[in-house]
Amino acid sequence: MLAAHFVRRRYGHGELLFSEGDPCRGLYIIESGKLRIFKSSPNGREQVLAVEGPGGSVAELPVFDGGPYPASASTVEDSQILFVSRPDLRSFCLQHPEVALKMLAVVGARLRRLVGIIEELSFTTVRQRLVAALVRLAQATGKKTDRGIEFELAGTHQEMAHQLGTVRELVSRNLMRLQAEGLLDVEAHNIVILDMPGLSALLEANP
Repeated sequence: MLAAHFVRRRYGHGELLFSEGDPCRGLYIIESGKLRIFKSSPNGREQVLAVEGPGGSVAELPVFDGGPYPASASTVEDSQILFVSRPDLRSFCLQHPEVALKMLAVVGARLRRLVGIIEELSFTTVRQRLVAALVRLAQATGKKTDRGIEFELAGTHQEMAHQLGTVRELVSRNLMRLQAEGLLDVEAHNIVILDMPGLSALLEANP
């Protein structure tokens, strides 16, 4: 029933769906591709809050509270997005409260992730945040080889800096430092973790 209200839209790589502060027009659901949700500072620094893939939704909170979009969203790659207007979605939720409860669960999960981001930015160093990201990537996409656990960075050092709340130079410098310490090997986007226990131990170190 809700599908009858959706409009399918295609976006190219790097296209902006909406900007922080824009009036909320409705909800976006990713059919294919990826979206990144991010905030920008006046000096151009960015902090990526989440990257959503197929099945993910964006902008649940302003649909309900009536406020503007609290962050910006753009495509990471060519994407196909389903859009439903705020009035249509609110009317549907009034008729089917279970949908509103499911959306509330999504908002709650996103809030927990944001609390985790705040904790990392407040209590850990750039080095520790980078190590944590590398360990997560290795666990999610890494393959065991004769050399160690191998995987590819999905984006550039600049994009990783946006996710870690820092600048590209610090990401590159810390990758080279970890390589000099014999913990990993870096070849462009390809990473090989040579010593996973040693790398993971850095997460327990005092900042």
